[in-house]
Amino acid sequence: MAKTLFVLNDQPYGTERSYNALRLAGSLSKVDGEEVRLFFMGDAVSCAKSGQKVPEGFYNLELMIGKVARTGAEIGLCGTCMDARGIADTEIVNGARPSTLAELTTWTQWAEKVLVF
Repeated sequence: MAKTLFVLNDQPYGTERSYNALRLAGSLSKVDGEEVRLFFMGDAVSCAKSGQKVPEGFYNLELMIGKVARTGAEIGLCGTCMDARGIADTEIVNGARPSTLAELTTWTQWAEKVLVF
């Protein structure tokens, strides 16, 4: 089983780094024998805020995270980064959860590949 950790740092909209990370994570998580974990930190924690409303035809990171979560991927959000941005546990998408730097450390040791966006 291949183990890949994605670490996202960028805001949800404005650049396409988080979007592209989620596209790749979604694609990889559908492959047999692949195990994927995502960790959002810095401005990227806003990617997992529920209730996003984007223009019709524009990508929606909330929906993309949900699709990855439904494949069984673990999704952690830096709790310190959430606090700094005023995002409460009750405001995050299903399938994601607050996490810690200690857990990111463990996930980094677990991973065979770490992709940083």
